[in-house]
Amino acid sequence: MEFDPDKFREECAVFGVFGHPEASTLTQLGLFALQHRGQEACGIVSSDGTDLNQIRRLGLVADNFPKETLDRLPGRSAIGHTRYSTAGKTSVREAQPFSVTCQHGQIAVCHNGNLPDAAARRKELERKGAIFSSTSDTETILHSIARCEARDAVEAIGKVLSDTEGAFSLLFLTPDALIAVRDPRGFRPLVLGRAGEAWAVGSETCAFDLIDAEYEREIAAGEMLVITKDGLKSMFPFEDKPGSVCTFEHVYFSRPDSIIFGRSVNQSRHLLGRHLAIEHPADADIVVPVPDSGVAAAIGYSAEANLSFRQGIIRNHYIGRTFIEPTQSIRSFGVRLKLNPIKDLIEGQRVVLVDDSIVRGTTSKKIVALVREAGATEVHMRISCPPTISPCYYGVNTPKKAELIAARMSVEEVREHIGADSLGYLSMEGMMKAIGIDRGSACAACWDGKYPTKINGGGR
Repeated sequence: MEFDPDKFREECAVFGVFGHPEASTLTQLGLFALQHRGQEACGIVSSDGTDLNQIRRLGLVADNFPKETLDRLPGRSAIGHTRYSTAGKTSVREAQPFSVTCQHGQIAVCHNGNLPDAAARRKELERKGAIFSSTSDTETILHSIARCEARDAVEAIGKVLSDTEGAFSLLFLTPDALIAVRDPRGFRPLVLGRAGEAWAVGSETCAFDLIDAEYEREIAAGEMLVITKDGLKSMFPFEDKPGSVCTFEHVYFSRPDSIIFGRSVNQSRHLLGRHLAIEHPADADIVVPVPDSGVAAAIGYSAEANLSFRQGIIRNHYIGRTFIEPTQSIRSFGVRLKLNPIKDLIEGQRVVLVDDSIVRGTTSKKIVALVREAGATEVHMRISCPPTISPCYYGVNTPKKAELIAARMSVEEVREHIGADSLGYLSMEGMMKAIGIDRGSACAACWDGKYPTKINGGGR
């Protein structure tokens, strides 16, 4: 059985190090800190100054990169990736980084994001004779670079990405350089850090903490940062475009101990909860988060509402992404495999249940039922973002629009479906104010259906 947490899947993570004798080990640690962004597959490519060395595997970072494996990845620079499939199939062939040898030398790439026009580009490349080894949209970038007439890899990367629409935070590795690129709309995060004399680049700042690196700054939207033994060279080769940073990074995706888009994720989630309490108060006794994503917002809600915060639901962290059921008879256990209420905290209480989002509504319905079975006299569901009505095409694995409960039901109908006594979603204005991002510079397509780019095809 695939355990479906009824959430948007977290996307992917990238991490890289340049100028450190244990670059692959630091990259492994960085990926370990970013494991929450993808648990399907992982990979690392290192450079010893002459050749690129690559290992890609299915599964978790901790299970796939013991010391003896890292010893096969020598050199002072490395890039790595953890994956959730937003485009393509699930197999080791889809694991990143991808690498090729072409007219511009050896190049490896890993990608956080999604390219909505990749299917059309792939067909065009195949007509010209390109042979693909995966179904990933990222591989189209490498094929395009390999065919690009340019003086070197850096120029080729700039030319190809100037003609690429979509969300991309990319790390490239050549034998002598690490190149970090963020799309001109800035959809996905990408940050720069310093570990002594070495440089680090990653999806979130929490990865820097693990390797004792200092956060320097964001890679700017539209920036290409080339790191070599001579230092950093920053350039902006792309046409300027309106900002479209992903607001869901602050609502759910990023770890609360990270700084994303220049702001503490924990602070944002705390304020999401405070604004939620102002907009949707409840006559209740306690505030209980849906673990783990609802915790920070629930703390903010309880503080603003002057209600007691109680960790009334316990999460089993060891179920993993799949679970083999021993018999047909326990299929009804469902969400109990992962979540269990503490009855003595909940019994006889009017409960405010705080979560970050409702996607299909299936899990929310089960959680409300669990809390009622534990003895709650009332259950008031509060969601720290607006109703989710549209799928994402920019690097997040989401259900089709028809599967999103808020796209086909009113708030009252959703409330009735999940069995809550009341239901309140945070407004768009409240959300933007809490995370400190101007609506004009953010992507909120999953809440308002207004996509910053042209979307080819239909739902995923």
